[in-house]
Amino acid sequence: MSRNDSTNRIKSQERSRSSKVASSLLQYAGMVSVLLGLVFIFSLMSKNFLSMTTLTSIANSIPDLTVIAVGMTFVLIIGGIDLSVGSMLAISSALLGVLMADHGWSLALAIPCCLFACGLCGFLNGVISVKAGIPSFIVTLGMLEIARGVAYLITGSQTKYIGSSVEWIGTPIQGMFLSPSFLIAIIVVIAGQFVLGRTLFGRYCIAIGTNAEAVRMSGIKSAPYSITVFAISGVMCGLAGIMQTSRLSTADPNAAIGLELAAIAACVIGGTSLMGGRGSVINTFFGVLIIAVLQTGLAQIGASDPTKRVITGSVIIIAVLLDAMRQRWGKNRR
Repeated sequence: MSRNDSTNRIKSQERSRSSKVASSLLQYAGMVSVLLGLVFIFSLMSKNFLSMTTLTSIANSIPDLTVIAVGMTFVLIIGGIDLSVGSMLAISSALLGVLMADHGWSLALAIPCCLFACGLCGFLNGVISVKAGIPSFIVTLGMLEIARGVAYLITGSQTKYIGSSVEWIGTPIQGMFLSPSFLIAIIVVIAGQFVLGRTLFGRYCIAIGTNAEAVRMSGIKSAPYSITVFAISGVMCGLAGIMQTSRLSTADPNAAIGLELAAIAACVIGGTSLMGGRGSVINTFFGVLIIAVLQTGLAQIGASDPTKRVITGSVIIIAVLLDAMRQRWGKNRR
């Protein structure tokens, strides 16, 4: 290779890197603009919306959805989907309640059990989906029912009150207005974005979602990475179950019914492709914030539940349409 060819190749790589950075910054700016726009609109429609009480309430109500959405982002990036996240959260909550309320375990001993149980469920999702070649949609739909049934069996279909021994995790720290759960969720978001954008594991996940056959032809075994992603999603559900239980002070086997739809919506609003190969953990976090602000704002202005569903669903469809248009525009430019 001549010196000129080498120089041109380096310049091309630099231009490509600069283009990706500019695209990411533009996406972040767009998400922030939408979020600020919603805050502005609802602050005009409700005099109580733009208050420390409301903002604190929003911040401390989203940690469980945030960590589940982080795991879902990785699953979607590899071209999969996980419909069992709400039920796995219920297993974590149920197990925490039974171990602490019925058997007198300490929080420090109960937490690893919850994380392991949900991680095992996620691992089984990955193994069955990847090794048996069954679409993850079907596998996780089955796990949704199995995990919910296990949560009912563990608790005897009864709510378990735990109380102060766990509720401190979801209670705002005095003087900070933010709970330990929220701070942990932020750490998870930062760690998730670092893994996705700065590690070999993250690059392989994106490559698998973009073209799994090309990854296989290059000599990389994609199965361990895909299985690990599902296991991570399970662990995130275990953590989310602990967070939700701490906020409610009780373990409820009915917890998080339908939460998988909210997690997928947050990812889609954040620009994660349902076809795989593209996504951002930070943008997913903005998606969570947008959903939380939208639901809180609609509640404060007195919107009925059916109206909230219609508006939230419309926002998701608009986000998908805008993303599809952006992709076509990018292809046309190239």
